[in-house]
Amino acid sequence: MVIGIDASRAFLRNRTGIEEYSYQVIAHLRDPLRNERVILYVREGQGPDFDLPESWQVRCLRAPRFWTHVRLSMEMFLHRPDVLFVPAHTIPFIHPRRSVVTIHGLEYEYSKESYSFWERLYMRSVIRYSCHAAETIVAVSENTKRDLVRMYGVPETKVRVVHEGKPEENSKVASRKSQVESRECGTEQPYLLFIGRIEERKNVRRIVEAFDILKERHGIPHALVLAGKSGYGYADVKNAIQASKYRENIIERGYVSEEEKFTLLRGADIFLFPSLYEGFGLPVVEAQAAGVPVITSDVASLPEIGGDGALYVDPTSPRGIADLAWNLLSDKALRDGIIEKGRSNAERYGWATCADEIAGLLK
Repeated sequence: MVIGIDASRAFLRNRTGIEEYSYQVIAHLRDPLRNERVILYVREGQGPDFDLPESWQVRCLRAPRFWTHVRLSMEMFLHRPDVLFVPAHTIPFIHPRRSVVTIHGLEYEYSKESYSFWERLYMRSVIRYSCHAAETIVAVSENTKRDLVRMYGVPETKVRVVHEGKPEENSKVASRKSQVESRECGTEQPYLLFIGRIEERKNVRRIVEAFDILKERHGIPHALVLAGKSGYGYADVKNAIQASKYRENIIERGYVSEEEKFTLLRGADIFLFPSLYEGFGLPVVEAQAAGVPVITSDVASLPEIGGDGALYVDPTSPRGIADLAWNLLSDKALRDGIIEKGRSNAERYGWATCADEIAGLLK
């Protein structure tokens, strides 16, 4: 049997969400698929930074534009594998009957203000088509499965829920910080942390507003560290930062590497992730595994993924976010309990388990 995998999103230099998922799943499929013939389809200039089993190969497909629907389709027409796995929601127009696709969420349907009209139109058309074309759909949460069934009429029997994992490095992350680590994070102050794309859907503007409330009402000594690329709606976030009386205590780190991310998590007093909508919410699990108390939203998949190891809030309420943060900062018993429950919850997730389940679907 020949298994083809769209690896075009896996080997980018600066990976975020879906790219990291693609990378981790492919890396962990090496063991359960070590005896299968596997072809990784990549774009020009891409390739894995890990060893491959002898029966695996990398096939570079060159195309300046329309890589998936034109170039990958052409490859499927000329050299069709027995099964195709697409970890990033876009099945090519030409594909094997046995195609498996991962759908990461329908955020664009529930948080429309966080996307441009053309982004929503593109995502809706691509994901609807992929749901129709796939033999099997992998949903990253029960919430995403319900969304697919309810909004797009996908048969429940066609969807398998396979949770994402967490990087194994998190198990090595110590729970407390040092002065050296604080300086590496850009401040010697204690700090609250957000990691993710700096955009409207991630609700960063209200994080800034909640930080202002904490400073004003409680005089906390903390800085606010925001780490991630800019995204749709970044201008509004920047305006909120500039308007803040405490803007000198707000630090934008931009994109951070995996190593830098672990350093940031290691030093944070609280991880804030009040996203407006998430298909999974991997940063919550990463923070829990690192021993950081988490405040996240009470919507979409986040209560499912965070379990009892996080505090939940209405994401539209900056005051609610601030109140929970103050509770964690002022109540050691509450804080310690959330950290312990968070670590326990994070143990439910692993990339090896995720890859084993996907390998079973492919085989």
